Amino acid sequence: MENQRGVALSGLLFWSVVLVLVAVLGMKVLPTYIEYAKILKDAKATVAKVAPDSTVADVRRTFDKFAEIDMLDFPSSQLDVTKDGGRIVIEFGYEKRIHLFWNVSLLIDYKGSTAGS
Repeated sequence: MENQRGVALSGLLFWSVVLVLVAVLGMKVLPTYIEYAKILKDAKATVAKVAPDSTVADVRRTFDKFAEIDMLDFPSSQLDVTKDGGRIVIEFGYEKRIHLFWNVSLLIDYKGSTAGS
């Protein structure tokens, strides 16, 4: 009798459950990462648009315009606007809690800065 090759039903079920759990986790985390990427993009666009002698209020107002276009629910009051060597630098940080199931949640700390751009 020759050896049979293939996947057992129990192995198929196990890997299907693992794949579904990873897919659900990805579907819950991906929107928050996209939101973070949009905030960082808008912060960099704000720094590129405002003049180096702009006030903090001007920077926040410009960011709010970009955030409105991208439909972000991120207030400009959470931005830390500073100057570094004559350049405007925007830094931000926030936590995002993602409910997974029952009483289990995933907490992600997002931090970004325009200093590297």
